[in-house]
Amino acid sequence: MSLTTTTPATAAGTPADEAGIARAGFRSGITKPLAWRREQLAAIDRMLAENVPAIEKALHADLGKPAIETYLAEISSVRTETKELLRNLQRWTRPRRVKVPLAMQPASARVIREPLGTVLVISPWNYPIHLLLMPVAAAIAAGNAVVMKPSELAPATSDLMAQLVPRYLDPRAVRIVAGGVDETTELLAERWDHIFYTGNGAVGRIVMAAAAKHLTPVTLELGGKSPVWVDRSADVAAAAHWLVWGKFLNAGQTCVAPDYVMTTADVLPDLVAGLRREITAMYGEDPRTSPDFGRVVNTRHLDRLVALLPAGGAEIGGQSEREERYLAPTVLTKVALTDPVMGQEIFGPILPIITVSGVDEAIGIINDGDKPLAMYLFSKATSVQDEFLARTSSGSVGINAPMLQLGVSSLPFGGVGESGMGSYHGEHGVRTFSHERAVLSKSRGGALMALAQPPFTAKKVRLLRGKS
Repeated sequence: MSLTTTTPATAAGTPADEAGIARAGFRSGITKPLAWRREQLAAIDRMLAENVPAIEKALHADLGKPAIETYLAEISSVRTETKELLRNLQRWTRPRRVKVPLAMQPASARVIREPLGTVLVISPWNYPIHLLLMPVAAAIAAGNAVVMKPSELAPATSDLMAQLVPRYLDPRAVRIVAGGVDETTELLAERWDHIFYTGNGAVGRIVMAAAAKHLTPVTLELGGKSPVWVDRSADVAAAAHWLVWGKFLNAGQTCVAPDYVMTTADVLPDLVAGLRREITAMYGEDPRTSPDFGRVVNTRHLDRLVALLPAGGAEIGGQSEREERYLAPTVLTKVALTDPVMGQEIFGPILPIITVSGVDEAIGIINDGDKPLAMYLFSKATSVQDEFLARTSSGSVGINAPMLQLGVSSLPFGGVGESGMGSYHGEHGVRTFSHERAVLSKSRGGALMALAQPPFTAKKVRLLRGKS
């Protein structure tokens, strides 16, 4: 049964009012008991289970997402996470005993994992359910109050969440603020105990600057150009299959999507042929008519993507329809590192392929850019895999498959350098939204401690210095 209330989570109050309500809720202590946390996690699961058609309709309106893609990537993934949190909540939040040095005995020590307080979660438009509720669930599991800010660029989904959240979650401590830049700016002016932002680096810098005014810790889930390496030892046909799936899911609007491919001249023809074959297999001869291929979020982003296409055309795809926000699955082969498509995260259905001389050049290209959120290696040679792992840095690595690392809750999801800071998923999320408080309990004095306290006689000094 849904939690209903006469106090909506989206009131007519200002963002500051909403922050104040959540802050008061946390200070009242209601979020700390495990029973409350379990109720809220179960409510998130119920909210998703009971509103599948409405969620699928909203995501189709915002992004042209196929219903099954929405179900798998937005609904089922979050429900899996909430169940994982519920199963492990007591174990992940209980105090942990640690050893005490002999010199301090008799004593005991433990680490208490306690909630940070009131958390702000700002989510993006590309996975507007998943990337809103995944961090919210982790924050609630850790015992925090939460204010969530969905993206205005996915208006149908934002409106739906503004309706559903008050019906299911406790409005004393879980609030939602709809709106655009003005509302986000007002929220960032508030004092938070943690800010969790998913989006691009430009806004990430704004978030971090605002947080710095209050010394608020932040988690930044950003993006970047996630590189791919394909060599002759790989199953090139299988690599093409995985790349088409990973790149063109959600019309390429995925932060960990393969951004560009590096391969050698001898592999290129087979790889391009495989990509062409797999695009047709998944989306048909005309992907524009496929019910399984999504749309770019708005015309502004479509115009940006079209401007990245070379004047000479694409090896595969390249067709666009502005009114439909459609850009075909596109593969570019005559690409230079200085081309505009290599100067920014693409975040759309364009896959450039760069021909390199070998592993060393590929690693050099990666290291000359910002540290990526993900890196993908298609190679059966463990020596090659080890070279990339040893000589590069990235938020995560997928070997012989892209993006699957996100589905393993025991793996941390997060970036490094320009691709972000901090991580979450599973216990990593609970840890992100918790303070690990050190507690030492001394039952009585001890001879060794007395030795280290004044007055320091000559004998004490000799013993403390390890001299007989």
